[in-house]
Amino acid sequence: MPDASAILREHARAIWQSAVAAVDPFTLVRDALSNPPAELRSALHSARRILAVGGGKAGAAMAAGAEAALADQLDRISGVLNVPAGSVRQLSSIRLHAARPDGSNQPAAEGVAGTRQILDLVRSASADDLCLCLLSGGGSALLPAPADGLSLADKQQVTQQLHVCGATIGEMNCVRKHLSAFKGGRLAEAFFAAGGKHLYTLVISDVVGDPLDVIASGPTVADPTTFSDALAVLTRYGLTDRVPVAVRRHLEDGRRGAISDTPKVLPTGARTFVIGNNSRALAAATKTAEGLGYAVLNLGSYIEGETKWTAVALAGVVQSARVDGKPQPAPLCILSGGETTVTMGSEHGRGGRNQELVLAALLHLGTSGMSNCVLLSGGTDGEDGPTDAAGALADVNTLKRAERLDLDAGAALAGHDAYPLFAATGDLLRTGLTGTNVMDVRVFLLGK
Repeated sequence: MPDASAILREHARAIWQSAVAAVDPFTLVRDALSNPPAELRSALHSARRILAVGGGKAGAAMAAGAEAALADQLDRISGVLNVPAGSVRQLSSIRLHAARPDGSNQPAAEGVAGTRQILDLVRSASADDLCLCLLSGGGSALLPAPADGLSLADKQQVTQQLHVCGATIGEMNCVRKHLSAFKGGRLAEAFFAAGGKHLYTLVISDVVGDPLDVIASGPTVADPTTFSDALAVLTRYGLTDRVPVAVRRHLEDGRRGAISDTPKVLPTGARTFVIGNNSRALAAATKTAEGLGYAVLNLGSYIEGETKWTAVALAGVVQSARVDGKPQPAPLCILSGGETTVTMGSEHGRGGRNQELVLAALLHLGTSGMSNCVLLSGGTDGEDGPTDAAGALADVNTLKRAERLDLDAGAALAGHDAYPLFAATGDLLRTGLTGTNVMDVRVFLLGK
């Protein structure tokens, strides 16, 4: 008969998996296009060509969903989507372009080539063509198009510097938009400049609050940020004199007006719909947890900040529930979403924010606090940092196994090196690429 920890682990995994299933990109896009708003239905029916473009970690499944919904119109569809290499497959009318290797979140030369093909396609548009843009998390790295005078290496260096210093996704995308010929509304700008009239974007959000200008760096929406804002991000993190000279010169030229800024207003023919997000995933997880007999405390999708301090706060909720029965007593499922950040120095180990969050909460609770408790945190895309794991799933036995193996959990946390520890204890959450991406979902279970 399985012990209590084994049952809790099984339940946590099932709850997390139901969250991921609820944001299946194929189903979301198929359903959105099978019963679209009247204006989109009319535009799809009358279009000479349907130009399907975009990209992201969910791009392959989104493209397949579009073809399924528009099966009777495949002869009018022409498209290119940039996706991770591992998700490339043959579709009928939309070509999936391998824009980067699996396990890497950095822009690559292959991504530049695919993005140029997308720009060429939308620049061929006429007033009779409809552009259908499919975007999901990871689109910023998968859709690189360095602005004139910049190289891919320039953008790669800036992206890496921003990651290391703990910049938020909004800050990173502000900079990337102003170094791009595609992001920050530039794709829409190219489509309308070519004579296009109808641009519809379907979005699966991987950003807290679903800001349209931040998701995949907003290639089809007006951009409220400026060159001055991008320079302010570099200043905030002490990067102004460390980024490539060409980058600094480009941003400074933009600030003084020598380069046109990203579009602040777009024609009314540009419409965007968020069809999947973290809130939807948490709602599904809530339903599953309740079905398994847990009271549910859903903390929502706006959890962000430094990972280790977020972990301490979430561990505090576990302690309060256990000791005081507040805000609810066990059996309790504490759900949270959003996306935290890890600020690393030049010397660090392997891991990701989800593995680090579980390790930090585990250490804060300790052996006594982890009794009859399971902690799971995982990226809904199946990736957590530069590792092959989505996150980690730990219980009191994790600490015991680490002790037997003479592993220093405190040193692992301090060195941002959670992956080797969880690999040794057998507590990595390995799912493979899920095909979707709506930030992170955390499932903390407290049994009776």
